[in-house]
Parts: sequence; C-alpha cells; structure tokens
Amino acid sequence: MKQDCHYLHTSFDNPVLAIVQGIDRDVEHGEDLLMLGLGIVMLSSTFAPVAPPIVLLPLVALTFAITVCFAHRNYRCMEQKLFASMTRLNSHEIALLRPISAVFIDAPAGSLAESFNPVKNLKRTLKSSLGGVLINPLWMPIFYMMGIQITAEKNLLLLNRAIVGVEHRIRPPSTLT
Repeated sequence: MKQDCHYLHTSFDNPVLAIVQGIDRDVEHGEDLLMLGLGIVMLSSTFAPVAPPIVLLPLVALTFAITVCFAHRNYRCMEQKLFASMTRLNSHEIALLRPISAVFIDAPAGSLAESFNPVKNLKRTLKSSLGGVLINPLWMPIFYMMGIQITAEKNLLLLNRAIVGVEHRIRPPSTLT
C-alpha cells in the first residue's frame, strides 16, 4: 500500500496547521531514528568483553550508516510531501510555510553516494583520519559516520526551529500543545 505523498490528508480546518503538524511528526520520527542509532552504539560497549574490537567497531560504524540512511530517507520524504502539499495551497498559506521550505532549500539532504564518498568530503575524511590516528585506526569509519549523523541532526534541528517559528505565527503561544 502506497503512503500519501502530502500532508493534507488530516481533517484540520487550517491546511497550514495540518502540514506543520504532519512535518513536525516526521521530524520527531527522524530524530528518533538518529537517537536509536546513538543508543545502539552506546550499548555496544556491553559487548566489549565478548567481542573483539575488530568485530565490534565495524558494527558500530555500520549501525551509524544504517540509521543515517533511514533518517536521510525520512528527510527526503518530508521534503517531497511538503512541496506536494504546497502545490494545493493559496499564496498566503504558502507564504506562511516559506521558513520551512527554506530549510529544505538551504540545507538539502544531498545524495547518500556523496555523503559516503570520502573523496568528496575531504574535511570529514581528514578529521576522521586524525581521530583514527590518535585513538585507533579502526575508529576512522566510526568518526566518518558520526560526521554524517551530525549533519543529519543539524538539518533536523534547523527544520524543528522553522516549524516552531511557523507554529507561533499561526497560533498564539498560549494554545500551543
């Protein structure tokens, strides 16, 4: 069954409010995905007595990579649903949603192929290499994946701030839940 590709399927009188609440719910889902990866990585130290670092550390990097991929997919779906919903609105409603759409324009998700390519991200590669030299070479991929995760978290933080700003413009602060 295919999901709806817009946020206007809820029964709100105000379509802007429906879009804002829908995208807010999706931002929370993206944050949950990233926190799940971080939580799994934090729990990985419990396996240190039974798993050698040569097994455990690549699994940590793989955990970060998987959660980043799911969060990236969620971010792309939010962008598509927002712009599909905005095509059904009038100009005043579009103007209210402009701060949210500006986040997707100013902080695009980019492609995962470019994010995972160390040649195209030399700064991240150098930082992770330096961390690997200082700690352990097996930590290089972990630091690299953490850099991708931090970028995804920054995008969600910007989006969350824009959502809060739009909510304050469409509803008085005393009625926000």
